[in-house]
Order: sequence, then C-alpha cells, then structure tokens
Amino acid sequence: MILTILILLPLVGALVTAFAPAAVSRLVGIGFAGATLLAGIVAAVQYEADAGMQLTETHVWIESLGVHYALGVDGLGILMVLLTVVLVPIVLLAGWRESDAEGNGGAKAFFAWTLALETMSLAVFTATDVLLFYVVFEATLIPAYFLIGGFGRSGRGRAATKFLIYQLAGGLVMLASVIGLYVVSADNGTPSFLLSDLAAIDIDPITQRWLFAGFFIAFAIKAPMFPVHTWLADTTEKATPGTSVLLVCVLDKIGTFGMLRFCLGLLPDASQWATPFVVVLALISIIYGALVAIGQDDVLRLIGLTSLSHFGFIVLGIFVFSPTGGTGAILYMVNHGIATALMFLVAGFLIQRTGTASIREMGGVEKSAPVLAGFFLVGGLAACGLPGLSPFVSEMMVIIAAFDHHWLVGSVAVLAIVLAAFYALWMYQRTMTGPGIAPVQDLDRREVGIIAPLALALVLFGFFPMPLLDVINPVVHDTLAGVGIAQETQEAGRQ
Repeated sequence: MILTILILLPLVGALVTAFAPAAVSRLVGIGFAGATLLAGIVAAVQYEADAGMQLTETHVWIESLGVHYALGVDGLGILMVLLTVVLVPIVLLAGWRESDAEGNGGAKAFFAWTLALETMSLAVFTATDVLLFYVVFEATLIPAYFLIGGFGRSGRGRAATKFLIYQLAGGLVMLASVIGLYVVSADNGTPSFLLSDLAAIDIDPITQRWLFAGFFIAFAIKAPMFPVHTWLADTTEKATPGTSVLLVCVLDKIGTFGMLRFCLGLLPDASQWATPFVVVLALISIIYGALVAIGQDDVLRLIGLTSLSHFGFIVLGIFVFSPTGGTGAILYMVNHGIATALMFLVAGFLIQRTGTASIREMGGVEKSAPVLAGFFLVGGLAACGLPGLSPFVSEMMVIIAAFDHHWLVGSVAVLAIVLAAFYALWMYQRTMTGPGIAPVQDLDRREVGIIAPLALALVLFGFFPMPLLDVINPVVHDTLAGVGIAQETQEAGRQ
C-alpha cells in the first residue's frame, strides 16, 4: 500500500497545485513534494536489503489480457525511488523564482508538471507488470514535454518536439516487444504481463532476440546512447536547469533501469548474444560524449553531453556481465544523478547572475562568488571521477570489470577519464578564473541550502558507499543468476 500512496501523493499534489491560487501554489507544490519524500523514506525503512522484490501489491486490472496493477521494489527500484523523491523537492526549491521568468509558463504550471512527472517516474520504477510499465513509461512524456516546451530559453518548443519524436519512436518499437511478450505468455498457457510469470517462461533464443531489439532500442533512446542521443544536447540547452535535472538525473535512468529489469531479467540469452554490439555502442558513447563536450560553448549543453559519456559507463557495466560491473553500474546511476544535478543547478544559478550560458562570455567568477565557484568545482571534479567523491567508486568498479571482460575494452574506458578531466577542468578554468566579467553576487543561504545536500552526498558516499552497496549487491546477484552467471564468492562491493 505504501507504494500506491507514494505514487498518488505527487499526482494529487499536481492537481491541487494546478487549481490552487497562484499566491500559494509554490507552497502547495513543495508541501506535496516533501510529503512524497517522507513516504519514500518510510518505504526505504520498510525495505530489507536481501529479501528480493518487496512492498508488493497485485490487483487484477484487465483480466482477459492478464494485465495487473502490480507494484514492487527490489534494491534497484528502491534506490531509483529515493533518488527521485530527493531530487524533486530540490528542483522545486531551485526553480522557486526561475519558473516565473519572462516568457515561461508560470510557477504554478512548473510545480504542477514537475509533480506529475514525479508520479509517472515513481510508477515506472515500481511497476512489476509489463503493460503497466509501458503505459506509465509513455505517460512520462506528457509532463516532460510541457516542462521542456513551456519553460526555458528561446527555441525550447523545437527542442521539446524533437524530444517527443525520439521518445515516441522508441515507445512504439517497445510496444511491439510488449505485444510479443503477451503472445509468448499466451502460447505457454495463461496470458500474463506480470514480470514474475514472464520470467518463468522459457523463451526460445530467436524470439528473445527480436524482443530484445524492441526493448533495447527504446531504452537506448531513453538512456541515451549513441547514435540515438541527439535530442539530449538540444533539450538540456533550451530547457531550464531544473527540468534538465528531472530529465537527465531521473527520467533517463529509466533507460538503464529497463535494460536491467527487462533485457537481462526477461531475455538473458538475447542479452548475452547482443553483448559485443552493446559494448561497442557503450564505448562509442563514452568517448564520443566526452569529445563533443569539450567543444561546447553553452555550459548547459556541455553538461548534458557529459551524461552521454556517463550513461555509456553505466551500460558498459551492465553488459560486461560481472558482479563488479553490475554493482558499479547501479551505483553509477545513483552517483550520476547526484553529481549531474549539482552541476545543472549551480550552472543555473550562474546563468541567472551573468545573463548568459556562453562559456566564452564568462570568467573570473571565483573572485566575487567563491562559494558558487566551489560548488561548481566539486561538481566538475565529481564528473571526472576524483577519488574521495562518490562517482570515483562506481567508475573504478566499471573499469575493473571492463578490463576483466577484455583488456581493450578497459583501455578505451580509461581514456574517457583523461577526457573527462580535460572538459571538466577546462570548463571551470574558462568560467571561474581569469579577468572575465563584472563581479557577480555569490550564492545566498537559500541557494546554498538547496545544493549543499548534493555536495555532502558526493563526499559521504565517496568515503562510505557501503549503505548503497549493501542494497545493490543482492540485486546484481539475482540478476546475474538469472542470466546464468554465478556470483563471485566475495561480494563485488567488498572487494
């Protein structure tokens, strides 16, 4: 029941916010976001790290088709739920004034659409029925489209349309695989869309490959991965920083979440068959994302493109099929969400002060705004995997697993660390040092309070990642066992 409450709270909040007087809409929205955060914490407290799928609810929805309203979370699901419920109130607080900027749709609309997106995202991460997952997967596009198209800079309408076209195309391809799973289950007796029922079916290898193709294409677009990533840079450039946090740090995680849940969970033979191809795509994403980020002048576009490289690492960790790689990939999903959210929000505060997103028009900010510069540096160092910050742990685990898979794969992945250091430090140098622009106001207490928890989390999980690893390890064990790969004697996170 707690998962249903978790999903309904922001939905009710979105409706109440939409109809509340403009003067109190912000308070109503942040109130419901805070209540959802508390519900997420309650769910996390009830969750047991090594007890499989938990907090389950199953109710018949469309009996003739075997469709259920079915919810549940394992370690992967509960971490994505927590990441979502933490980031949404931070985004709302950061967008307290930004959403009222000239040309935008107003704070009421921004808060309402953000809560609606939170509802759909939480439903995706907790759905254990394939058709239910597909419905809410597609439903996330509605609030996302209006957040991109209604708020941000000139050209956001075109970026929103491009985003929608890509995502709808991926969803249509996935629908074919969803229907295919229904046919397979019907041929094996009673039709069902429940993950537990589908996982018990022995699907022949050829059918698995066709079904895998549909799911993987949709998830590769969502993640995003090369070459279906081109919507990413345009979206992060034109949307508000808060919207970019929701898209890149929450919504895009659905892509890698789906690869673990559906590709590896339901189609293990096809996943292993596709490994060489997927590993190559992941390596291209890693290197290409870092290279194109280096050449960007728009700070938001640059940050968005770094995520192409980071998602390449996550996908690589998933498809090298090792406990270390799988654990590193899931940990990377959490760490990327925290670090990239920090980067986007600090960049947003910087743009508000300078009136430009152009890196070449900035400079010297650290002289008049040392606190802003400090947080920006922490985010940049996290992006390039500095030891002591949480992304370092997950990045090293993926690289170790990549070398175990093949020395060449590991060597290419290591190259990305050098490139990441280049784009992160060069971006900091061009924006924060030198003579630059006129003095800007430093972060105030409200802004520091908004982003400080993200910076603290980067440090905390950098030195003490075990609370996350204790939740992740059982998920990786169960997933690899389903693929037919035995877990190492020593848990990956404790090596």
